[in-house]
Amino acid sequence: MTNEREILQNAYRDFNARNIDAVISRMHPDVDWANGMEGGHVHGKDDVRAYWTRQFTTLNPHVEPIRIEPDEHGNWVVEVHQVVHDTQGNLLLDTTVYHTYQFRDGLIARMDIEQ
Repeated sequence: MTNEREILQNAYRDFNARNIDAVISRMHPDVDWANGMEGGHVHGKDDVRAYWTRQFTTLNPHVEPIRIEPDEHGNWVVEVHQVVHDTQGNLLLDTTVYHTYQFRDGLIARMDIEQ
């Protein structure tokens, strides 16, 4: 198992457990992270934490990696089964998305979302 694959598997596990500090510890200090709720990207670990803090006040997302593979450009692509409920438990979304990751210095440097 490659280190990047293991980092990503553990990041999804910790995100779903809401162990945000563990996920953020796998990120480069200058990380660019896709903001799936509001659009664009957030920059840096503190902004990722603030984004997730806002997100969890209204949404309860669960993201299950189906497949994690490198692409021809050296990025890592994760096929994700994404299920999102509101905080009252109502289902809002049940779909497949693709998360693309770039690494720098052994840490997650960028994440993008594709439908």
